[in-house]
Amino acid sequence: MYTAYCRTFQKSMRLGMKFLNWRTPELLEGENSLLKLPELMQELQLERALIVTDEGIQKTGLLQPLLAQLEALQISYVIYDKTVPNPTFTNVEEALSLYQSQKCQAIIAFGGGSPMDCAKAVAARIARPEKSITDMKGLFKVRKEMPPFFAVPTTAGTGSEGTIAAVVSNSETHEKFAIMDPSLVPHYAVLDPLLTVNLPKHITSTTGMDALTHAVEAYIGLSNTKETRKYSREAVIIIFKYLYRAYEDGTDMEARAQMQRASYLAGLAFTRAYVGYVHAIAHTLGGFYQIPHGYANAVILPHVLRYYGDSVAKPLAELANLVGIGKISDSDERKAQLFIEAIEQLNAKMAIPNKIQGIDNHDVPLMVERALQEANPLYPVPKIVNKDEMFYLYQLIKQ
Repeated sequence: MYTAYCRTFQKSMRLGMKFLNWRTPELLEGENSLLKLPELMQELQLERALIVTDEGIQKTGLLQPLLAQLEALQISYVIYDKTVPNPTFTNVEEALSLYQSQKCQAIIAFGGGSPMDCAKAVAARIARPEKSITDMKGLFKVRKEMPPFFAVPTTAGTGSEGTIAAVVSNSETHEKFAIMDPSLVPHYAVLDPLLTVNLPKHITSTTGMDALTHAVEAYIGLSNTKETRKYSREAVIIIFKYLYRAYEDGTDMEARAQMQRASYLAGLAFTRAYVGYVHAIAHTLGGFYQIPHGYANAVILPHVLRYYGDSVAKPLAELANLVGIGKISDSDERKAQLFIEAIEQLNAKMAIPNKIQGIDNHDVPLMVERALQEANPLYPVPKIVNKDEMFYLYQLIKQ
């Protein structure tokens, strides 16, 4: 009965999504494309912007070329750099206050997934000032246009520059959830590979695996479209070819640019086709223990795929064929198994473990409940799990 309810809900969502106005951001791509952003803002007659980033980005000096160009064109800015991994309600409200007090007209999200999520949540609050962050939890609670929004990713993984989602955390309750609305898709995105050149190896690896998780979960789900399948396939091919190259040599500009593209494509895929239990579990780990999202996804992905069993054999076999895993004569089940093993091998090569340390057994029942609340009935996963099965998945991933 429960499975039937979930599938009926998902079917109705698939039908409804066809009638939504899906925009994609206008892209500025290539080396030094960041420097084109101030000129674009000038053309749009924007005079003052809020830049949302974090302290780590500030210390690297990555912002300086952008700031110098903004100043040269007499575009004022104010910087909010207190964003933490898994951005909190406090981050959002502080940045919102800065936007309002400085009478800003636009938002520049500069950084990895956390500044992106924080900035999008700020934009949602600006669009719907009468609603709290919690009021906008879930789907279609914004439904109003946000201010001009420029996404500048400095990692290659979240794909947030092309998605409808902003993920935030309540530091008091340890709940982590998504605000999802088509109006939160950025208007413009800058894909400048120079911004990712000096990423630490562990950030390159975990954000890259985050992108792979987006592409795979979107591809094996039941709400795919012709477009999302295309995006997922291309992203998987690129990641298997270029992620380890980017990890081994951070100055490999071709690998860096390709991983930015893969991240963007995977974001386009999952924003329409959704994710699955890997993300639902990862969000609870971020909320409870501040475990970085990409790291959590990387560890969890093989466990969940293996648990799905025959329900994902065909799509995983298709992905295996695309990246040259297995023999032509192998069965779908064998190819799927080899594809999962290839993910585990890629993790191992990049020093990503196969278990999560520090999960407290006392927290698991509440995390199980929250993961199921997030995933069911919304996520069109290949196999619906119940509370006992979700509990078992947590036991699989914990050290």
